[in-house]
Amino acid sequence: MNKPSFKLGIMGGTFNPIHQGHLVAAEFIWDKFKLEEVLFVPSGKPPHKGNNEIASPENRWMMTVLATASNEHFSVSSIEIERRGESYTRDTVIQLRQMYGEDTECFFITGADAIAEISTWHKTEDLSHLAKFIAVSRPGYKLDIKKIDPRFQKCTYLVEVPALAISSTQIRERIKKEQTIKYLVPEVVEKYIYKNNLYR
Repeated sequence: MNKPSFKLGIMGGTFNPIHQGHLVAAEFIWDKFKLEEVLFVPSGKPPHKGNNEIASPENRWMMTVLATASNEHFSVSSIEIERRGESYTRDTVIQLRQMYGEDTECFFITGADAIAEISTWHKTEDLSHLAKFIAVSRPGYKLDIKKIDPRFQKCTYLVEVPALAISSTQIRERIKKEQTIKYLVPEVVEKYIYKNNLYR
């Protein structure tokens, strides 16, 4: 009898900052898909975003470590931060399969809005063979699976998570306006943001 493959969730993102919505989504997906681990991968230099208002990679990595430390099936990787140049999903998944084993079943977790643009991602033709995709949406967001690149329709799961109504953009705006962010981010992340004077 063949040993079941290791089921790894890969949650890539800017995490600028990481918030409760990210954590609830990761836990929800860990449970729903019976994953062994959810690996958070803060981006180094994300190709689809400008550098405006992005905290340093080191600060974003540290906030992610602090936010996930109390969950034994969450971990954080710095591979995209350590990689020079822009970070691409294809390169990250290949590197993680080398680290975890080629038979690892990878589930790349991303936003439903991002999965709708997957045909614009770097070397898209390789991705459908490397991982399955979980497109997370907030309630009320409608994504027709038929509108996704046909190569990805059979390997993409659509999942609705209520807590995703929280957004990093909203949190940064609240900090600028000196409004409370309590309970939007974990307490350790809130303290780190204020201690390091981020997003002011």
